[in-house]
Amino acid sequence: MSIDVYINFNGNCREAVEFYAQVFDTEQPQLMTFGEAPPNPEYPLPEEAKNLIMHTRLNIDGSNVMFSDVFPGMPFIAGNNISLSIISKDMEKMKSYFDRLKDGGEVRLELQETFWSKCYGSLTDKFGIEWQFNYDSGDMTR
Repeated sequence: MSIDVYINFNGNCREAVEFYAQVFDTEQPQLMTFGEAPPNPEYPLPEEAKNLIMHTRLNIDGSNVMFSDVFPGMPFIAGNNISLSIISKDMEKMKSYFDRLKDGGEVRLELQETFWSKCYGSLTDKFGIEWQFNYDSGDMTR
């Protein structure tokens, strides 16, 4: 069993997922737009929804992260309801991800030693998503 993360965006999902694919060196995502869904005559698709992303997914170091745009007219609250945590035994990879994600974002805590981790840091990326980074030395018990 796994718990996957689903992140909604307000019209900029395509830009966000392409950025994350580059940051984490993943395969380019397969994008499904609302316009590609089978039409339903009872609910005609608004023109502004046709090119928005209905669903896409990235596999980031073994974890599935799914993305979509919110449907036009649906409520949207940017990023404050989730934070994603990267826990890695590869310090260099973790530092690389951190450095790439902080481009255009805001660092809350630079990568540094803490009482629970040899290296921890957090930031909010340019899309308003909060990321936490923890180095896993093999003795993480908390």
